[in-house]
Amino acid sequence: MLNLSLSILFSSLIFVIFKLFSVYKVQTLYAIITNYVVACSIGLFLYKETVTFSSVTEKPWFLGTLILGVLFILVFNLMAATAQKVGVSVASVATKMSFVIPAIIGVIIYKEHLGIFKILGILLAMGAVYFASIKESNTKVNFSTLMLPILVFLGSGVIDATINFYQKEHVAPFEFSLFSAMIFGCAAIIGVIFILIQSQKKPLKINFKNILGGIVLGVPNYFSVFFLLKALNNPDFNSASIFTINNVAVVMFSTLLGILLFKEKISLKNWGGIALAVISILLVALA
Repeated sequence: MLNLSLSILFSSLIFVIFKLFSVYKVQTLYAIITNYVVACSIGLFLYKETVTFSSVTEKPWFLGTLILGVLFILVFNLMAATAQKVGVSVASVATKMSFVIPAIIGVIIYKEHLGIFKILGILLAMGAVYFASIKESNTKVNFSTLMLPILVFLGSGVIDATINFYQKEHVAPFEFSLFSAMIFGCAAIIGVIFILIQSQKKPLKINFKNILGGIVLGVPNYFSVFFLLKALNNPDFNSASIFTINNVAVVMFSTLLGILLFKEKISLKNWGGIALAVISILLVALA
């Protein structure tokens, strides 16, 4: 459970850092690219074996790192936009409600068994993320604002399902740090290519604040994935349980951080969602 707890902690910090980007006027795209360079460097540092380009490209999971690299940079930018425009809690809920996608895939493809209490816990978890995300506001919700959390939900679900697939089928436990590093490395390369294309229209400017923001983001970003991989490797829990506990706990924790740090308003329904989150986690964990 320690690995799962650490993944929850680092994942929650990501949403807080995204919110701080808007407070301190950090340019999200540049910080995200820097963050991937930092995360990749951490993974390579922690990997004890010699790394060469040819040895990495021959790995059975290399294609997965390319796919995840593209998804990471797309979804991370969407997460940042959601946190800044809609709120930390909504961004975390849209991301973490996606646990239903890998959970369903785990049951259908990997024949994972879910008892009555785990099923009840997952159903309560879906209610928890919904009620925790409700915003009582008089502002009109336009289509573009609504699409942000929807896209984050779908993208995060695909990321979780892909990580689960490669962890089960292709990545050995001693390669977790390298696999994580290559995901972030591919995302960094894609991001650099994107800003180089952009620089044809607008010259690049080195900004220390963006670099610092990327460094601060890169550390929890790397360890959120690294410890999730280690948690998924635990034979005592199936992937449906891991994703349910991880994602719902992040919703609960990041919502509370949004209240404490940014004075985000929370309604009675939001508190009800947090209460449901606690119950759902207990049901899934103890079943």
